[in-house]
Amino acid sequence: MTLKFAANLSFLFKELPFLERFAEARIAGFTAVEVLFPYDVPASEIKDRLLRNDLDLVLINTPPPN
Repeated sequence: MTLKFAANLSFLFKELPFLERFAEARIAGFTAVEVLFPYDVPASEIKDRLLRNDLDLVLINTPPPN
């Protein structure tokens, strides 16, 4: 069995601005990321960083309905 890990960008690489964390995750060897609090960043920006860094998004929190 092969284990696969995703970088949680809400907790890792906090010394960097959020959008720069995608590249840092790729440099660290991750092929997938998860994001817990994406509310301040347009979805198009997140998608762009995923594509640029050849990353899969495996978890993203969305706000609950009112």
